[in-house]
Amino acid sequence: MDRIKIAAAQLDATVGDVAGNAAKARDALAEARASGADLLVLPEMFIGGYQLQDLVRKPAFIETCRREVEALATGTADGPAVLIGCPLLEEGLVFNAVYLLRDGTVDTVFRKHELPNYGVFDEKRFFVPGPAPGPVTIAGVRIGVAICEDAWFPDVAETLVETGAEIIVVPNGSPYARNKHDVRMTVMVARVVETELPLVYLNLVGGQDDQCFDGGSFVLNPGGALAMQGPFFEEAMLHCDFENAGEGWRCARGPLETVPDEWEADYHAMVLSLRDYVSKNGFERVVLGMSGGVDSALVATIAADALGPENVWCVMLPSRYTSDHSLEDAAECANRIGAPYVSLPIGPGVEAINGSLEDFFEGTEPGVAEENIQSRLRGLYLMALSNKFGHLLLTTGNKSEVAVGYATLYGDMSGAYNPLKDLYKTRVFETCRWRNANHRDWMRGNPGTVIPARIIDKPPSAELRADQKDEDSLPPYEVLDAILYRLIEGDAKIGDIVRAGYETETVEKVATLLRNSEFKRFQSAPGTKLSPRAFWLERRYPLTNRFRDRLHANEG
Repeated sequence: MDRIKIAAAQLDATVGDVAGNAAKARDALAEARASGADLLVLPEMFIGGYQLQDLVRKPAFIETCRREVEALATGTADGPAVLIGCPLLEEGLVFNAVYLLRDGTVDTVFRKHELPNYGVFDEKRFFVPGPAPGPVTIAGVRIGVAICEDAWFPDVAETLVETGAEIIVVPNGSPYARNKHDVRMTVMVARVVETELPLVYLNLVGGQDDQCFDGGSFVLNPGGALAMQGPFFEEAMLHCDFENAGEGWRCARGPLETVPDEWEADYHAMVLSLRDYVSKNGFERVVLGMSGGVDSALVATIAADALGPENVWCVMLPSRYTSDHSLEDAAECANRIGAPYVSLPIGPGVEAINGSLEDFFEGTEPGVAEENIQSRLRGLYLMALSNKFGHLLLTTGNKSEVAVGYATLYGDMSGAYNPLKDLYKTRVFETCRWRNANHRDWMRGNPGTVIPARIIDKPPSAELRADQKDEDSLPPYEVLDAILYRLIEGDAKIGDIVRAGYETETVEKVATLLRNSEFKRFQSAPGTKLSPRAFWLERRYPLTNRFRDRLHANEG
């Protein structure tokens, strides 16, 4: 019986930390060698991190990556061989490449053939496509390498089969989106059924700005049977033992980790993204405004699970309109989380600013300008605390608010990162309930009901004026989110949404708010991508835009 052992290293790379990523690759090489592996596979673009964006246009960066890979190659003299993702600069052209290292040198370079140019991907801006790949022989076995997007196209897999591949290896940098694992699995099963070959799917893990790479690597045997399922959102090494008893290669059954449901997956993505954003940018602690509302309570809980409660500073910034129950709820939530909590009243500052503007505002009615002074002063105080003590400031606006501009520039939008940016308000409520009912080993925060029920159940309010409620300005969140989902994720026409049962006036109001708030989103903090249409790279509209979709008479 013929055998080959492949070690697949699901690791967290840091963009630009070439030496640090190389050190992780060396550790993985040592582990693979100790396990008796013939081949170690590392994720797509691992040596430089992913996604690189315009960093990959810097020749000095690519040169640094190449030197580290060549240095890494010297460690393969005694095996195993290594496949590692690295940008390639060749005759002025840049390729998304995977290097094969063995016998102490760079043996072969594979160039990505299919370049994704949708969603968060802009690879045709940065790379040129390479030729359709052919296999390479490792330990007597013909290994076909399909780099990420290459495995989504039947013709690439067909080429590998025609050129003699016996096992397909797929190094990936595939970011998380809700229920995306099911899509990946479906496509990879199709490749396995078409080729009648086993397949090793290796994915990157870790947070990078707005994107979270969720791991979830797996191995499929001919026919599509799942042989191994790696964990999600954490580093791991999959040790894949392949055997061929004359009927083709098959991987021995290994660990089958549980695939998380969409609520746990979303939450883990937000926790890991925040943890990596904070640590990879050189911070240790975060600060946020704790209002007594559901959004700040959830952000504080996510931060505690990401960093530990002791590293989350919750600051209540009450004004004359802050209710007693908000004061009580904010303090109670921080106490349950176990996070440091302080109160910093903004009343004196608001009075001073209003006094300075009194002559200019004379003869006008109080309104949004006066309300926003409160929000902007809160932002000023929080930024001052962030600057003084070196804590990263978190902002707390959910996707519903970000979509319709129900937030104040340079006020509650102040901050460096927003875990909830791609989470609709209705999902915020459900996520709070999910976290109260669930605790996992990867959470660094307290178990139990950390978010008081009253915070989840009470009517949302910005508390910028007396008796204010969000529904004074917006439709009920169940209605708002349903319309927003159709406009954003579905790109639906106004008429289609009205025919789905929503009032014309409400739909047109929401569409107008969405369009007119583009300039705010342009200046908003990055946040964890959870959906297929997250704001920023996946939904880009001009700031100046006179197009209006209206319900015409002939559509009624």
